[in-house]
Amino acid sequence: MDSIRIEILNPKAIKLLKDLAKLKLIKISDSSDRKSKFKKLLEKLRAKSDETPSLEEIEKEVEAVRKARYEEEN
Repeated sequence: MDSIRIEILNPKAIKLLKDLAKLKLIKISDSSDRKSKFKKLLEKLRAKSDETPSLEEIEKEVEAVRKARYEEEN
């Protein structure tokens, strides 16, 4: 299943999208749904962690990933 973000420029398009949803050709999700799902995921991951990583630990991890990616490209 592919997802795309659409900006509606003409309000008439909303009716067309709702008609497609009624035909079960598309599913319309509110952006707040995605935000709440992401927030729940973060809370779940943080609950499993003993402590929050420091900024230095995050920077080291980012640099390690960048280095590995750079080495793959060359």
